[in-house]
Amino acid sequence: MSVNWKAFTEQIAHYDSIVLVSHIRPDCDALGSELGMAQVLAAVGKKVRIINAHRTPAALQFLDPAGNIEVLGDDVEAEDISADCIMVLDTSAWAQLGDMGDVIRASSADKMVLDHHVGEDDLGATMYKDYQAEATGHLVVQAADALNVPLTRAIAMPLFAAIATDTGWFRFGSVTSETYRVVARLVDAGVVPSEIYGDLYERDTLGRLKLRGLILSRTTAELDGTLMHTYVQKEDFEATGAEPSDTEDVINMTLAVAGAQAAVIFVGQLRGGFKLSFRSRCQMDCNEVAKHFGGGGHKAAAGAFQEGTLEEVQQRVLPVVREAMTGAVA
Repeated sequence: MSVNWKAFTEQIAHYDSIVLVSHIRPDCDALGSELGMAQVLAAVGKKVRIINAHRTPAALQFLDPAGNIEVLGDDVEAEDISADCIMVLDTSAWAQLGDMGDVIRASSADKMVLDHHVGEDDLGATMYKDYQAEATGHLVVQAADALNVPLTRAIAMPLFAAIATDTGWFRFGSVTSETYRVVARLVDAGVVPSEIYGDLYERDTLGRLKLRGLILSRTTAELDGTLMHTYVQKEDFEATGAEPSDTEDVINMTLAVAGAQAAVIFVGQLRGGFKLSFRSRCQMDCNEVAKHFGGGGHKAAAGAFQEGTLEEVQQRVLPVVREAMTGAVA
């Protein structure tokens, strides 16, 4: 499925004001896509606001030095949000929108979705999706091209971060030759990859380092070392001085073990329950596994959420993963 860019540009032409929204616990692809798209739309004369349900993680605030991203309940109230259109980026699921989901449901504005994930809910929106895209940031570059907006450094920087992180710094199987062609254009526009890498991976807090060590020390291997799983309790954040966003990418570290083909991490949420992240380097379809628990994503990476204690959630989730792994590995 590829995006109908002609229809996209024709729809955009109808609006004067657009609100951009992405998923809760925003990552680089969510934030970078929003920031890049905001610049693109502003270049064609649109009034643009970015409003998320969750605050930008401290480690990713370098993406938004001007503080353009607003947070629902902190910077703006639901009744003060109005626009001709609400565009949702990097998700197509109600559960991923948090409190902004209620705003979208109540709004009379038109809705659009630009996303690269397979699963989707009925958001009452016009869908513009490409399941083959490695990151929504790549789709924003295509949107800029469709709208005849030249890539500037301000547009390119957050989009490079979006693509680089959603591909594990270009090491995931989703990377294609087109990925590098797009990235080359972003570098030509003024992006310095080493600077973004430094901001992302060489500014760890001591708390983040301690939390990662704790999570990795809890890693359990099953199925002859092909399945790795670990966890973090919500109490661990205070104990280590880390932030919830500091769990990002830890799951991929467990796949560094020789023979590992799939991984699961259970991340305790401050409000209760556990966020689930699945990764696969084999035939196990993470999206299908996540769908068992109301989530979704891609074949190689997906997520979901489950209420309950760690033991309850593990007992619910791991049998499904084992079954998927046994079928995939056999």
